[in-house]
Amino acid sequence: MSLISMKQLLEAGVHFGHQTRRWNPKMSRYIFTERNGIYIIDLQKTVIKLKEAYNFIKAVTKGHFDYESYRIRDEQVGDPRPVLFVGTKKQAQETVKEDAERCGEYFVVQRWLGG
Repeated sequence: MSLISMKQLLEAGVHFGHQTRRWNPKMSRYIFTERNGIYIIDLQKTVIKLKEAYNFIKAVTKGHFDYESYRIRDEQVGDPRPVLFVGTKKQAQETVKEDAERCGEYFVVQRWLGG
């Protein structure tokens, strides 16, 4: 069973990409098609990449990520590391904060100055 289904992603509107005139060519392999001047994201590939990201974060927070070989290990190879949740867009702030608190991790939901 997937962490999130294609149906859930579709209902959330995740498949809507940028306008065709504002895109990054590096994203071409993740574009399914173009419709009415908007790129449509390939949700099958999105589900795969979300699972990869989930497994990576899980490995980092459990100490199963080997920073020397950049591989996920079955056994613990180091100390568990914290994760910083960042979501400064208004529509993401509440969800990012709630999920970070639920996981006991750090979060940033307000803009901050670089430097």
